[in-house]
Amino acid sequence: MYPQTRLRRLRYNATLRQMVSETSLSANDFVQPLFVVYGENKKNSIKSMPGQFQLSVENLVAECKELAQIGVKSVLLFGIPEHKDEHGHVACQHNGIVQEGIRAIKKELPEMYIIADVCNCEYTTHGHCGTIFDGDVDNDLTLVTLAMQSVSLAEAGADMIAPSDMMDGRVDAIRTALDDAGFLKIPIMSYSAKYASGFYGPFRDAAESAPQFGDRKTYQMDPANSDEAMREIEQDILEGADIVMVKPALSYLDIIRRTKDDFNIPIAAYSVSGEYSMIKAAAANGWIDEKRIMMEMLTSIKRAGADIIITYFAKDAVLQLKSQN
Repeated sequence: MYPQTRLRRLRYNATLRQMVSETSLSANDFVQPLFVVYGENKKNSIKSMPGQFQLSVENLVAECKELAQIGVKSVLLFGIPEHKDEHGHVACQHNGIVQEGIRAIKKELPEMYIIADVCNCEYTTHGHCGTIFDGDVDNDLTLVTLAMQSVSLAEAGADMIAPSDMMDGRVDAIRTALDDAGFLKIPIMSYSAKYASGFYGPFRDAAESAPQFGDRKTYQMDPANSDEAMREIEQDILEGADIVMVKPALSYLDIIRRTKDDFNIPIAAYSVSGEYSMIKAAAANGWIDEKRIMMEMLTSIKRAGADIIITYFAKDAVLQLKSQN
């Protein structure tokens, strides 16, 4: 106790602060989300996400090469198709936009670890995450499409499947389909606790996936609920999920911590578009130090218990870590 105990003794020297630091970030922590679009030589700026782009396949490969050179080893792919349909079947096609992107990356960068998002919102005319029946997303009809999409992405060369739809039973349906198709080694990273959040707005611009009617509250989680998240995560683990995810990250650090405490499984956290864009907007106005806030936010996610951080800041964070060493 004071005055014998003075906790500031461990803070006076920068080297000592580093020696006793409890949480550290590395390039191995990060996954960079990327958006791939049909066409040639396209690098469409995403207005609500400064520094992020919709990339045609050759530019997607170029971006992955740059990421690999600085030490980012994994990407999460989202696609913007030429045409949409009522059920999202376009996402299941052999020549789908994400499938083409995967094959192109693997041809040039076989070591790049590719996570394929599995959902229907980018591919449906109505912008919802599954097949509509009687005015709402039909859970079990949607499982059929999700399983087909997962197998197609695995056939294209995806290293991991990441279902983000929040349908009941999707992990079991996808695991069964992958195994039946011979993809027993492909892991599933499930968006297990995905909340119906206002932080997704910029992403919906980027992926052109805003719902055309209603909202997603009948399948995404109520932000007020914590115990329910544990039930969702437990169910996904029982169905065969290899990694569970909490999304968004920053307003749900308590959920990340509870998951770490309650379950012996790797945890991913998705620091979503709204979190990224708020920092970018505040920095552009000179209100905050962007790099400092970026690293503080990412450290908080790691400190809460995340093993994997999916973030649009992945490239910038790795470059910042290199500059500090």
